[in-house]
This record gives sequence, structure tokens and C-alpha cells, in this order.
Amino acid sequence: MIHDKNAEIPAPLSERVSQFRTLIAESLEPSEFQRLSKALTQPALKRQFSAVLAASRYAAEQFRRSPKTLLELVSSDLLFRPLGEGELELELKACSRDPEKFSGELRRFRHKQLLRIIWRDLNRLAGTRETMRDTSALADASIRAALVRCEQQLVASYGRPMGTGSDESQNLIVLALGKLGGYELNLSSDVDLMFVFARSGETSGGPRSLSNEEFFTRLGRALIAQLDKVTVDGFAFRVDMRLRPYGESGALVHKFSALETYYQEQGRDWERYALIKARPVTGSADEQMQLNTLIRAFVYRRYVDYRAVEALRQMKALILAEVRRRGLEGDVKLGRGGIREIEFIAQCFQLIRGGRDVSLQSRELLPVLDQCVVLGLLPKHAGDELKSAYLFLRDTEHAIQAWDDKQTQSLPEGADAAAALAWAMGFSDHASFLRILNEHRELVADHFAALIAPVDEPQDEEIDPQIWSEQCSSQALSELGFHEPEAVANQLVTLHKSRLIAQLQPDGRARLDRLMPLLIQASADLNEPDLAVQRAIPLVQAVARRSAYFLLLIENPPALADLVSLCGASPWIAEQLSQRPALLDELLDRASLYSAPDKAALESELRQLLGRIPFEDLEATMETLRYFKASQVLRVAASEIAGRLPLMEVSDKLSFIAEVSLGRVLDVAWQQMSARYGEPEREGSGTGFQILGYGKLGGIELSYASDLDLVFIFDANARAMTRGEKAVDNATFYTRLAQRIVHMLETYMTLGRLYEVDLRLRPSGASGLLVTTIAAFEKYQYENAWTWEHQALVRARPVAGDEALGNRLLDLRRQVISKKRDELRLAREVAAMREKMRDHHSSGQAAKGFELKQDPGGIVDIEFMVQYAVLAWSSREPALAVWSDNVRILESLADTRLLPDGVCSGLVSAYLAMRSAVHECALQNKPARADEARFHEHRKLVQTAWRELLGHVDTSGYDFFESRSTAFLKPR
Repeated sequence: MIHDKNAEIPAPLSERVSQFRTLIAESLEPSEFQRLSKALTQPALKRQFSAVLAASRYAAEQFRRSPKTLLELVSSDLLFRPLGEGELELELKACSRDPEKFSGELRRFRHKQLLRIIWRDLNRLAGTRETMRDTSALADASIRAALVRCEQQLVASYGRPMGTGSDESQNLIVLALGKLGGYELNLSSDVDLMFVFARSGETSGGPRSLSNEEFFTRLGRALIAQLDKVTVDGFAFRVDMRLRPYGESGALVHKFSALETYYQEQGRDWERYALIKARPVTGSADEQMQLNTLIRAFVYRRYVDYRAVEALRQMKALILAEVRRRGLEGDVKLGRGGIREIEFIAQCFQLIRGGRDVSLQSRELLPVLDQCVVLGLLPKHAGDELKSAYLFLRDTEHAIQAWDDKQTQSLPEGADAAAALAWAMGFSDHASFLRILNEHRELVADHFAALIAPVDEPQDEEIDPQIWSEQCSSQALSELGFHEPEAVANQLVTLHKSRLIAQLQPDGRARLDRLMPLLIQASADLNEPDLAVQRAIPLVQAVARRSAYFLLLIENPPALADLVSLCGASPWIAEQLSQRPALLDELLDRASLYSAPDKAALESELRQLLGRIPFEDLEATMETLRYFKASQVLRVAASEIAGRLPLMEVSDKLSFIAEVSLGRVLDVAWQQMSARYGEPEREGSGTGFQILGYGKLGGIELSYASDLDLVFIFDANARAMTRGEKAVDNATFYTRLAQRIVHMLETYMTLGRLYEVDLRLRPSGASGLLVTTIAAFEKYQYENAWTWEHQALVRARPVAGDEALGNRLLDLRRQVISKKRDELRLAREVAAMREKMRDHHSSGQAAKGFELKQDPGGIVDIEFMVQYAVLAWSSREPALAVWSDNVRILESLADTRLLPDGVCSGLVSAYLAMRSAVHECALQNKPARADEARFHEHRKLVQTAWRELLGHVDTSGYDFFESRSTAFLKPR
């Protein structure tokens, strides 16, 4: 990588070399020092040693800690020749069979081999492709050796897994994805893996028997721990399993047939993309062939697959959006013109044409680019430029990671690291290096931009400049159709003269001056142009220093049209866009903007967004979750405004977004907690943890600003311990798990909170434990819960977590709300709580209009009548205890004839109309009030029903109120 082998080391780095030489010498025994000194009398070796110390802080530190490794390297021929076939596996075979000793030996082996690779790479003794292949071979050998050790332990306890009706033993096949699958691993990369096996069956020959699935699940967990666990010797390889079917929520291992069914029925285009490089690392030749055939059939179509073009266009948009959102300009992998864009170009052609042109079915990128040129898919100059850029960028990536052995592709900010990078890349200074780097990246960005271009090329329009200047003409605005042109002109002049705009860089100011006339013209086409401009101005101010968003809107007229239309229709949407400008990327795809996805699609999209974020990067994970939620809620709001989603579906979609987000938060929190403490010791499979949703979430009636009423339940012996080295009791583990979940939901970040959480509906309220065992929860519900808590339970359901525990909680809920009650006493308690709630929310001042939720005849009256009916009558009509949402409960009441059909249908109509009005108010940033005349008939019907159902009871002197019921009294 250091192009001029005789180039002088820059002064600051030279000082570091001297310091580390001294430290290394001091750590050696006299005889070892003599051996090292003798070896370094060779001028070439001495020069190479200095180069490594200068360009790799990691190598220098490792040599200081383990000078014997340095001696071993310089005293052998390892630094001067490529690896031999099977050489790494042979050395690892000699490692200890003892799992603890093997763990340390494996990690020390990784350090030694990585130092060898860095030495050869920095000194240009190995080319870029050899560095990638050697790093991949190191990972392959480590995985195979660790698997053998882990398997030996399990076989001793359970015997060997056998196929049903077969005398052949079964193997765990480790499937390498991503860079490892393509033999293109970088120096500090994690490894993307998937675990599969061929046939069902059970183990044979051991003291106990397990199903093959359970055996391989345990083996997979052991392998991950053996590779990923951080010890005093560091780690072997970080393992990422998120690309498996269903992601983190899916099974750890999959049988061939299950894998095939999943990809046939549910496989997404992004999963085809992810599997292009898939390569079995373990397993028999026959098993590997079967698996390769299965994957190839999913990834490659037999024809030129133009159907994939739209999916690839969406993937491309996601890449561009991520660069803007995460500020990745300095990242040589993910940033503009980076490694990922080159990979995308090659893999686009593979997905579209790989089924017909088999020569494109290569796991390695460079041969694919060559074949694209041969097939005429890329001009020769484009292929050459992309290959040259790829090698330069990969060398840069290796130099960045050689500095500290960290999984980063970002250009360094520290002076020493920047100087080391430039020198390692063969440049005299950092500015010269950046100039060449940017030339490569610009070429890549141009080729990337030309790939799968937008359907409609935008055309700039000639627009009167009088509408955007310090002399903005109200007359010109009036002619465009603005209702109050002078007011709009004043707002535009204020913006034009503002300090924020004056301080923009020239490029940003030029883009703003192009955008504003287009925005004003687009607003003029609306019924309320004044509102559209007024609400768009805060957004312009919010993105002023990120002018890439100006360019996005300039180059995409439909997106600009949607922006002003949505701002004009809803101040809430305008506010969301101003607070979260990253959401502007959602305007690029009109089909998705006005089409809120179902739950399965939400899960798939979130899995894709999180799939490439390093496991340990919690901040990026939390930001991505917030973006996902905000973007999906925007789609729902846009669809509702456009009249494409009825009320029931709006609430469904908003509830699904919350459920999917909660599920992913739980997955991440579980991984982090179990990595730290080990998994809880408990009977059965699964996590033994479930989140109960109450209130709007439980009733599948979430609105735009709803918080989440949650209760955390676990099913395990609270005193039993977790299985990790830092073991804690199960109660502590689940409590910390819940705390991490709340932290991930409520922490305020760039994109705000994910959700606000209310935990006061848990047993004993705010004074109760954060998490509760299912046994304690059941006892509380039967022996200590107040009636209002059973009312709340009517609208509760499991929303994320262990499915088996969720089913038990559903059964418990049905049993509790179906127990026989004294109907008169129940009526008094429900009516008294309603009076208490009304008093609690009364301001004491007359307000105009009908308060849709709390006023008599409003939403809460309907909810209380429904809750009363379920608690009073479900003991004789079990169907009433099935649903948690008000509409379906009312439909069940009509079916059972416990209430007249006319009353039920009237309450449903009133309920939906009022909730629809609440949504309208939310989108207009207004209190939930409406014109009394609009709801006169609905209110009259609700009040009549209330009098007939609960109006006959006397609540005077009835006071059961206590502090915990404030959770039930909060605004809903």
C-alpha cells in the first residue's frame, strides 16, 4: 500500500516509531532482543517494521504486548510469501481441546495472522485482493475450528444428530454472507452468517437425546459465543446473524426445506441482493451443493429480471437517503461514491441479468465488473474506472482499519491517524490523498447516479424572479393566486434577509435560490397557497445548512408538489417534516408515500433498515428505529389526508408500527442483555418475556400522538440465575431488560423519541415492580386488582415477545374479565370512576364546542359502556372476552343480542365519527373539539344508551378512588 518503499516517514509518525521501538525492546528478554536486532539488520525488514509501526497503532501495541509474536513473524518466512492451501486450518488443529484454552489460543492466533496480513498489506508485499482473501481465509479457518470444538462438547452430552430414516449424521452448515461470502473481508469486519442443516431428526449415542433443531440451535449459540465473546485476548470475529429469515426474531437455525419455503413464499428483493455472495463454509460437499442450488434458484431468475428494476430503484433511494440522514460523507464505504455504490452497480446487473448470463453469478465483485464490460452492460472506461476506484477505496479502508483494528470506514479526524493514512496510501500529505480519493468517488457517484435513473427527468422552469428576492412583489404573488399576497411577500422577504440565509455557503445559496421560486409556484396551484408557503418556510430553515435536500426537491418536481400539498393540508405534517427533515426522502416514492404497508411489510422493511448497522452501534440502531417510525407514520397521515385510508385502517396501521418497533427494540435489548449476562435459566424455549399493551395500543386504536401503556411480564424462576459469566438472578435480568427497552423508547435523539411510555397500569402502579412474573400477575388480578384495573384489562393484549407466554396471558385475560360479577356493584364502580374522570378533566371554565373525548356523550362514555358490558356479561357470553377493540366488542354485543342492534350500530357510528374527528384535529394541530351541531345526534344516542345502561345507579358517597387510578384518568 505504501507506494514508495524508500519514502521517509513523516516526522510526527517517526517519533511514534521511535517510542514503540523503545517500548518493544524493553518488553523483550535479552536473548529475544538479540534475535530481533539480528533480524532487523536486514534493511528491507527494518524499513518494513518501521512502516508498520508508523501506520498501525494496533500493530505497534500488539507487538509491545506480545513481542514473541513479532519474533515469530520476523524469524520465519511468513511475511514474505502468500498463505499455502489449508495452512491456517493445520495450525489451528494443534490448538487445545479445552474450550477455555482454545478460546484464548484462537484469539491470539487471530492477532498473529492479522499482524501478518497488515504487515504485507502496508508494505505492498500483498495486493488488495490477496489481503481480502487472506482475511477471509482467516475467518473461514476460525469458524471451522471453533465449530469442531463446540460440536465435540455437545456430541459428548447428546450424541450425534442423525437424519430421520437415515444412517447419515447431519452437519451444521455455516453460510457466509456479505464480504466473507465473496472472499472480500476487510481487516476489522464482522462476519454475516446464517446457520442451516439438511434434515430433521434427533441425536443418537449420547446420555440424552435432542431434536436436530435444538442441537444445532445450541451449537450455533456456542459457536457465536466462541467467536464473538470479548475476553482478555479480545474477540475472534464479531458475528452478525440478522440476515437470516425473519431477522433477529427468527429461529437461529433453519432446515433446508424451511429455508426454501420461506424464500419461495416470503423472500424479498433485498434478501436476493443479500444472498448474492452467500457461500457455505462448513458441511459436506453434497450438502453445500444442495444449499447452493437452493439459494441460486431464489437469487437468480431464468430470464432477464426487469421486475427487479423497481425494487433496485427503491434500494438505491434508500442508500442515498441514508447518506443524507446519517451524514456519511466521510465514510469510504457508505458515503457518496463509496464502496457500497460500486457493489450496488455490480449486484444490480447480477440480479437483473444473472439468471440468463451465468458468468455474472460470481461472488467476487471485480470479476463481475469485468463480465459487465464483456456483456456490454458497462462501457470499458466505466468498468476500468469502477475497478480502479474499488481497489483504491478498499486499500483506504484497510489503512483506516489497520490504524486501530476498529470496524470503521470513516476518514480519521485525528492528525496522527490522518497523516498515517495518507502516508500508507503513498501520498506526501493528507490533502494530496483527499484530492485523489475524491476524484475516484466523484467518478463512482456519476456511474451510480446513471444507474436505474428516475423515470421522469426533471426540467427546470422559467419563473418570475420577482417572487423570490428582497423586493418580492405582492402583485406577482397575487397574479399567481395567493389570497393574502402582501403577508406572504413579507414572510418571503424576512426569510430572504435572515441571517441564516445570509450565512449559507455559495452552493447552498444557489440551490435555495433555485428552489424557492419552484416551491412558490407549486404552492400557487393549491386551494390554500398561503398556508402551504407559510408552513413550508420552517422546513426550508431547518434544512438550510443541508442543501442536499434543496437539490432533492429541485430535481424531483413530484416530491416538491407533494411537500407543499401535505404542508397545506396539515400543519402537523409540516411540523413533523420541519423537525425531521430526513423524512423528505419519503416524498421520492409517491406509491409508498400514499400506501401504508401491512404488518409483514413493516417487519421486512425495518429488518432491512437495521440489517447493515453493526450490532454494537446502539445509537445508530435507535436513530434508525426513530426514522422508521416517523416515516411510516408520515405515510399513514399522507394516506389519510388523501382519503386512501379509512379510520379503522389508520388506527390499525399506527398500532402495527408500534408493535413492529417494540418487537425490534425487544430483540436488540435481549441481545445486549444476554450478551452481558447470559440467557435466563428457565424451562422451555423462547425468551420468557412478553410486553402487554394497554389502552389505545391494546385496543388497536392508536392515534398520531398516543403514548404506549405497557406492562412487562416474565415467566421464569425469579431466583434462578442467568447462564453467563456475569450471571445475575432472573428477576434482575428481566428488570434490566425492561429498563433497556424503556431507555431505547424514550431517549430523546436527533429524530426525537421513539415513543413515550406509561407504566402506571402495572400491578401496584408506580410503586410496583417494573416487571412481574406471570404467577404474580395472575394472583394480583384475582386478589388485589381494582375494578378500573379490570376495565383496563379489557383493552389489553400481548404486543411483543415470547409467543407461548403471550398465549398464556391471553387465556388469563379472558378468564379474569369473564369471572362472574355483581352487576349492580360493577355498574356503581364503573359509573363512579366515570364521574371521577370527568371531574378530573374539567377545567372549570366553559369552552366552545364539544370535547370529543371527555364531554358527556363522547368517546370515553362509549368506552366505559363497552368495558362494563364485557365485565358484566362475558361470564355467560365468552365471545365478549375475545376482542380488545371497542368496535368488534360492540359487534359481538349485537351478535349476542345483549344490546339491541340499533344501539350497537349507533354506538359504532358515533365512535368512528368522533375518533375520525380526533384524527382530523390532530393533523390540524388543534384540540380535540368539534362543532356541537355536527355531533348532536351522535351525542344524543350515546347519552341515551348511557342512561339505559348505567344511568340508574346511585354513585353518591361512593369513593373508592386511590392514587394509582391516575393512570386510568390521564388524557386518552
